[in-house]
Amino acid sequence: MNTIYNHEDEFLGIIPSSIGQLKKLTWLNLAACSFSGRIPSSIANLTQLTKLELSYNMGFSGEIPSSIFSLPALRELNLSWNYLSGPIRNFDKASSSQLESVDLSNNEFSGHIPKAFFQLKSLKHLDVSSNNFVGLVDLTLFWRLSKLTSLHLSNNNLSVVDGEGHSPLPTDSYGPNELGLASCNITQFPRILRRINYMSHLDLSHNNISGDVPNWVWETWSSSLSYLDLSHNMLTGLQLTSNVLPFTTTLQTIDLSFNRFWGQIPVPNSSAQVLDYSNNNFSSVFPNFTLYLSYTSYLSMSKNFISGHIPISICNSMLSVLDLSHNYFRGPIPSCLIESTRLLVLNLRNNHFEGTFPCNITTGCALQTIDLHGNKIEGQLPRGLSNCSDLEVLNFGGNQINDTFPSWLRGLPHLSVMVLRSNQFYGSICDMVWYNKYDQCFSSLQIIDLASNNFSGNLTSQWFENLELMMTESRSTLQITSAESVKFPGYQDTVDIIYKGSEVSFERILTTLTAIDFSNNRLEGDIPKSIGRLVSLRMLNMSHNAFTGKIPAQLGGMTDLESLDLSCNQISGEIPQELTDLTFLDVLNLSNNHLVGKIPQSHQFSTFGSSSFGGNAGLCGPPLSKLPCGYSPYIPGAAAQVIKSSHHVDVVLFLFAGLGFGVGFAAAIVVKWGRISRWFTATVRASQT
Repeated sequence: MNTIYNHEDEFLGIIPSSIGQLKKLTWLNLAACSFSGRIPSSIANLTQLTKLELSYNMGFSGEIPSSIFSLPALRELNLSWNYLSGPIRNFDKASSSQLESVDLSNNEFSGHIPKAFFQLKSLKHLDVSSNNFVGLVDLTLFWRLSKLTSLHLSNNNLSVVDGEGHSPLPTDSYGPNELGLASCNITQFPRILRRINYMSHLDLSHNNISGDVPNWVWETWSSSLSYLDLSHNMLTGLQLTSNVLPFTTTLQTIDLSFNRFWGQIPVPNSSAQVLDYSNNNFSSVFPNFTLYLSYTSYLSMSKNFISGHIPISICNSMLSVLDLSHNYFRGPIPSCLIESTRLLVLNLRNNHFEGTFPCNITTGCALQTIDLHGNKIEGQLPRGLSNCSDLEVLNFGGNQINDTFPSWLRGLPHLSVMVLRSNQFYGSICDMVWYNKYDQCFSSLQIIDLASNNFSGNLTSQWFENLELMMTESRSTLQITSAESVKFPGYQDTVDIIYKGSEVSFERILTTLTAIDFSNNRLEGDIPKSIGRLVSLRMLNMSHNAFTGKIPAQLGGMTDLESLDLSCNQISGEIPQELTDLTFLDVLNLSNNHLVGKIPQSHQFSTFGSSSFGGNAGLCGPPLSKLPCGYSPYIPGAAAQVIKSSHHVDVVLFLFAGLGFGVGFAAAIVVKWGRISRWFTATVRASQT
C-alpha cells in the first residue's frame, strides 16, 4: 500500500499504532476526519512517507512525536486545526531533512520555536500561527533559509525583532514573499523587509508600529503586492507623493483600519477587491475617487471625519458592501445604490443624510443589510422593500420617518432585525389585514425595536404567535446574520438597543440575542399571554405605555429572559410567583404601576432592590420594607381607639373641674402627662356600662 487517502470521511476513534507497520506507505491523508487522541509515535517507522496530513480533525491532542520531523523522505507535514499542545522538541538530522512545508497552525503548542527549524534547508513554507509559542524571534534566522517563500508567525506570544544590523546576511538571501507577522509585538517596520524585491502578502496587523509607512513599500512592491494588512497599529502617515497608491496590478486587500491616518484617503491606482480605511482620522476623499473602485467589492470608510456628498459615480462600481457609517456625509442617498442588483450591504448609519429613501426597488434587490440609523430620513418606508427577499437587517432608527407599522414586510423569510425606534410611526402594531394562517409572518425576527414612537392600540396574541425563531429553545446557536452571508469576515452588522437599562451596541448579531422593545409608545390593554411562548427571548421592554390588567403568569416560562421592564404602566394585581422561575433574570423593573400584595422572594427576586418595585402603593415586603406584609406595631383600630380615649378623658376633666378648681387642675396636669390616662379611660368605660 502506497497511499491512504480518506479526506472528509467520518471516521471515529484513534489511529492504531499498527499503522507503523505499513513500511511502504508514501502518502497518509486523514484530513477532516473524526480521529481523536494522540498521534502514535509508530508513524516514525514510515520511512518512505513523503506527505502526512492530519489537519482539520479537531480531535488530536497532546504532544507530537518529535521523531516525525526526522522522517527521511517527508516533504509535507500538515497538522493544522487540532488540539495539539505542549512544546515541540528539538529533533535530529534537521540539516538533512527533506521537509519543504510545515503547517502547525491553529493548535495549542507552547514553548519556543525549536532551533532545528532554522536548519531545514529545504523549507519553503512554515506556518506556526495561532498557537501559544513564546520567546524572542530574530527574523534574520529565517532569512538564512534560502528557499523559504512563505512564513507565518502571527497570533502567538512571540516578540519578533529585526536583527539585520547585528548579524550580516548572505548576499543571496532575499527572504519570503509571503509574510504573516500579526500580533508579534513589533514596534517599527522591519528594515530587513527592504531586502525583499517581490512581496505578495504582508500582514503586520495588531502590532505597535507608529510613524509613517515607508515609501519603499509602495515603490518596491508596486507590481507584486496583492495583500497588505497594516490594521490595528499607531501609524499616522503614508509617505506618498499623491493620494493614489502606485500599484500596477489589481490587489486583493488593503487594510489600513484602526490607525491614526489623517488627511485625504488614498486609493490604489489599479483598484482592490477589499478596501478598509475604517477607524482613522481621515477627513476627505478626492472627488473622482470612485474611478478607482472598478473591481472593489468591499469598501469601508467607517468611523472617520469625512464630509460631503456621495457621488453618483459610485453606482458604476462593483460594490457588494458599502460602509460609510459614523462620518459627516450629507445630502440625499443616491437612488442607484438602492436600485443596484449587486449591493448586499448598505451601511450609512450616523451621518447627516436627508430627504426620502429611494423608492424604486425592483424584484432584483439583493440587499441583506440596510442600516440608516441616526440620519434625517423622512417620509415613508418604500413598499418596494418587500422585494428584497434576502433582507436580514433593517435599521431606520433615529430618523424622521412618518408612517404606519410595516406589516407588509411580514413575508420576508430572512428578516431577523427590525429597528424603527425614535421616529414618528403611528397607529396599531397589529392593525393589518389578516392573511392565511399558513403564511409566514416575521418568522425569523430575533430583534424588534419600536421604542419611542406613537404606536397605539392593543397588542393581539396572534401577532406574537408567529415569531417562530423566538419560540426556539437554543441558547447555543451561533448563526451570524449577514456578516457570514456576505463572505466578508471584516464586516459586522451593528445594532444599538437598550439592554439591561443601558444603551448597548452589539457588533455581532447572533440568534442567541433576541429582544423586543415596545417602550415609550401609547400601547394599551392587556399584555398578551402568548408572549410567554417566546422562550428564547433575552430582553423584553414594554415600559412607559398604558398597559392595564395583570402581569401574565406565562412570562415565567421565558427561562432565557435576562431583562424585563414593565415599568410606568397601569398594570394591577399581584406579581406572579411564576416570575421567580426566571433564573437568568439580571434586570427587573416593575415600578410605577398599580401592583399589590407581597413581593416574591425566591431565586433571583431576592437580589433586586427597591427601585425594581417602587411606585406601587399596594406592594409590601422586602425590599420595600424590612417588615413582613400585614405586620403593624399598633393594634388594629388603635388610631380610632386613641381618638375615643381622648374624648373620654376630656369628659372626665370637665367633671373634675366641676368639683373644684384645685383638684381638677391637679388631675388635668397628671392626665396631660399621660400617667393615668388609661385609668381614666377605663373608669369612663365602666360608667358607661
